[in-house]
Amino acid sequence: MTHTMRLAAVATSAMLVLAACGSEDNSDAEDGGEDTPAATGEVNLDLKLGTALPQTGNLAFLGPPEEAGVGYAASLIEEADTGLDLEIIYGDSGDTDNKAYESEIPRLLGEDVSAIIGAASSGTSLQFIDQVVDAGVIQFSPANTSDAFTTYEDDGLYFRTAPSDVLQGDVLGNLIAADGASTLGMIVLNDSYGTGLARYVTEAFEGAGGEVVAMETYNTGDTSFDSQVNAVLAANPDAIALITFEEVATILPSLFGEFPAENLYFVDGNLSNFGDQFPEGSLTGAKGTLPGLSIDSLADFTEDLDAYARESGQFPKGLDEFSYAAESFDAVNLLALAALEANSTDPADIAAKLQEVSGGTGEGEKCTTFADCAEIILGGGTADYDGISGPITFDEVGDPQDATIGIYQYGEDNNYSAFTG
Repeated sequence: MTHTMRLAAVATSAMLVLAACGSEDNSDAEDGGEDTPAATGEVNLDLKLGTALPQTGNLAFLGPPEEAGVGYAASLIEEADTGLDLEIIYGDSGDTDNKAYESEIPRLLGEDVSAIIGAASSGTSLQFIDQVVDAGVIQFSPANTSDAFTTYEDDGLYFRTAPSDVLQGDVLGNLIAADGASTLGMIVLNDSYGTGLARYVTEAFEGAGGEVVAMETYNTGDTSFDSQVNAVLAANPDAIALITFEEVATILPSLFGEFPAENLYFVDGNLSNFGDQFPEGSLTGAKGTLPGLSIDSLADFTEDLDAYARESGQFPKGLDEFSYAAESFDAVNLLALAALEANSTDPADIAAKLQEVSGGTGEGEKCTTFADCAEIILGGGTADYDGISGPITFDEVGDPQDATIGIYQYGEDNNYSAFTG
């Protein structure tokens, strides 16, 4: 199937949307069926989901918002009382250096889960996707953005709520050029995420008339980045893009005083509220990109999520970060709705319904909560879940067809907020 794509401005110049047309073949879309809860008249499902999200490793700062998003969604599903009981079994993905996934994935699979939510890192997910798929279990990431997954042989068992880096790279490269830079240096994590995103940034920046004058890579587990920083500074670029994970916290001090902060650019893997980790004003004017709707526009969701995290005891001190929380929340809702539609907890049955409940078949009644979507399904209809993170709308390979990239800017407090132009 061929999808045509277009970029359009949304709300302000600080946000771009990728939209892809859906399939015109809706032959598989039905209003219920002989196996649906509406047809059988009862629901009695015990659904187990595992998580392999970063409790440790170079994306550990994303663990709390993602796990809280999972927990919050599960609590609302239980409140809906549809006859679907949901159990979450939490696990640590770690990263490709500490390899926590080597013990955690077998443990989760041993718990007879229908799906594993994670990892956040594309490179980490690629380390265990074959193990999950070979076990006949769904892998569903809220944060993988590498284009490698679009064509991966996954037996129809891999899904994600985050868009491919094709879009983020295009947005970031054009943003840097629009800000007036003619030359660009990059420090890049040497994995599928880092090098893939760097490639798309390069294509967009050079397409806008710019030149990439330096691209220095490093490996997961590296602790010294002086050679990369010195090489990029020696090329005297107008702007520097940091395509890294949490290693950025070690890289940045070498740039302070050597390069203007307003010409630094971050990505989703390292966009973080640094606060008093650095002297006040260290990052003023720096910008970054993050897939998903503007965090400012999700204020009600993040407030409710933080309250849940505190009151439930999952994260008693509350949350400092919210990146990919909405995508994690939506992943749980979609898996539960697909199980409800299939009236089954078998992973293959759930996977077969995920495109449908996301609206990817081109039919269905719009709904925005698990409870409302479940009511449609239990009434014999077809639900089209539009999530907190966006419409989602899976294509035939489990990629979201609709996606938004937010642009953010750091203030004097070294924290970021939506860039308004």
